[in-house]
Amino acid sequence: MNLEYDTNIFNCMIVKFAIMANTTKSLASISRIEFLLPNLGSLIMGLAWGASPPLGLIDGLLLVVLSFSVINFSSLIGAQANALYDYELDLKDDRKKELVKALDSLGHNKVKIVLVIEFLVTLALVSLSALIFQKLLLLPLWLVGIFLGIFYSAPPLRLKARSWIAPIAQMIVLAICPVLFAFYTFTFEINMLFLLALAGLVLTVYGVIIPTEIRDYFGDKAMNIQTFTVRLGLSRSALLGIVLLSVGSLCTGLALLLNWVVNQQLWLSVFVLGIPLSVLFVLGKFRQLYSLSKNYEASDKNESDLREKIVDLSSDNPKWIMIVTQTYSILSILLLASKFIF
Repeated sequence: MNLEYDTNIFNCMIVKFAIMANTTKSLASISRIEFLLPNLGSLIMGLAWGASPPLGLIDGLLLVVLSFSVINFSSLIGAQANALYDYELDLKDDRKKELVKALDSLGHNKVKIVLVIEFLVTLALVSLSALIFQKLLLLPLWLVGIFLGIFYSAPPLRLKARSWIAPIAQMIVLAICPVLFAFYTFTFEINMLFLLALAGLVLTVYGVIIPTEIRDYFGDKAMNIQTFTVRLGLSRSALLGIVLLSVGSLCTGLALLLNWVVNQQLWLSVFVLGIPLSVLFVLGKFRQLYSLSKNYEASDKNESDLREKIVDLSSDNPKWIMIVTQTYSILSILLLASKFIF
């Protein structure tokens, strides 16, 4: 009798564990956790340009944990809102069937509850930190970012379908707000080299996002969603990505180089070569995408083979984003080390 009772308890535990594991996996899928590592780049860049000695260990750790938590919670909220409000569109995309399946598994209402909880927790974190560290600008900065992040996909604004407004919203949400949030957590003293590096990041971020929009181009166009890429066209969008990534990487690299020259740490400037090395690799992929797009536009536009090649190639874009953002992150870590160690 006891053995049967113990077996039932064990079986119940197994079932509960399986349900919990499935829920966690589904939530991770719609939260797009693969982008959490690139988010770390925003924290590191803001930290590297904002922090300077003397900085207490405890205060420094608290500020880092705060910034990292807020940036990542905000990213989760934006990704989950995107999964919710792009559901009908994602249903038509075979490459997003896992995302749709994860959302169906969790349930739309449950995800909305998670969104509200995450929003309130993050709001509390930002509000308390703004008061404790007397950095009141952090609250409106976060509110702007989270508002644009949610309404990028959510009605009634649905900014992604508003042509040129969409890329502006993306640059603010993905580059300007998170980097400035991390930066202002440590200091209010802005210098021109930081602004140059930030401008470079902004251009780079939208540049590397364009292939993702190209991947969604055919579905967006079929649903009459007028994204900036749909309005601009495939080949011109690919060309714009090449230009933005080239100019953005040049600005960020130049800012780092000038910073080390000014601070008489010229030997560190050799590491800036990491930017053109990684960017040239990614630009090679962009050129392939541009060539395929030109060929598609020159055809009768009914060639499914060319369309598949464009979608397949642009689907590799998360790897390209990782290559570029992690190069920036490594150089930002080096910049931080040059302030406190070298």
